[in-house]
Amino acid sequence: MSTRLVPDALWEIVEPLLPGFRPRPQGGSRAALDDRAVFTAIVYVLTSGCSWRYLPPSFGVSVPTAHRRFATWVKAGVFDELHRQVLDRLGVGGDLDWAAAILDAAHVRAKGGSLTGRSPVDRGKNGSKIHILSDADGIPLVTAVTSANTHDSVTLQPMVTAIPAVRSRRGPRRRRPGRLRTDKGYDAAVHRRWLRARRIVPRIARRGVDTSERLGRYRWKIERTLAWLTGYRRLTIRYGEHFAGFLQLAAALTCWKKLPK
Repeated sequence: MSTRLVPDALWEIVEPLLPGFRPRPQGGSRAALDDRAVFTAIVYVLTSGCSWRYLPPSFGVSVPTAHRRFATWVKAGVFDELHRQVLDRLGVGGDLDWAAAILDAAHVRAKGGSLTGRSPVDRGKNGSKIHILSDADGIPLVTAVTSANTHDSVTLQPMVTAIPAVRSRRGPRRRRPGRLRTDKGYDAAVHRRWLRARRIVPRIARRGVDTSERLGRYRWKIERTLAWLTGYRRLTIRYGEHFAGFLQLAAALTCWKKLPK
């Protein structure tokens, strides 16, 4: 199961990104753990959706250690850098479609943690919102988490600004899509002006003008991306902190699965 969750090709990308083990100067520290075993346990929690306390002992990693190491790696930006590394590989191979970017969001119920609020689509229950910006084919480029009562339009400019500079098959790195496609929740003249100033053609659905049939020609790709991510069962309900770290790891793994094998 360990090899299935973390194949050798994936581990070759992950291993250089992990902070090295540093023994305490005064001595008495524990021996370094197998980082691959810890990473595999984290991927298992993300995939299965199980609680940390139900982590199988077959991984050879104690629950407190796995949870503590996960928090450390989130703080160190390991999963964010992993996502960038995989995007670079996709870019070099010409597997990213920069003709357009697609932006959308989805609600998840929350049992704890920060960045939560009363969900307007879930009878006012506590929840969070997942924001995804993908390329034209639905490969996730940027992820974010906000409270459930955050309006989608607030996140448009920060999400576009956060697009990483990705390597390309030839020429300099690229971070600007040709178009940005969004639904009516992002409909605002200020966003259209802002995008045009950055030489991005806005394709924002207009309230009372664009029909759902027309939007469906493009929205299915980002809806498929959201389905890919929520297929990682740890993302279906939010538990505690570091939910954004799990989301970033899920995006990195989703991108990695698109690499030519």
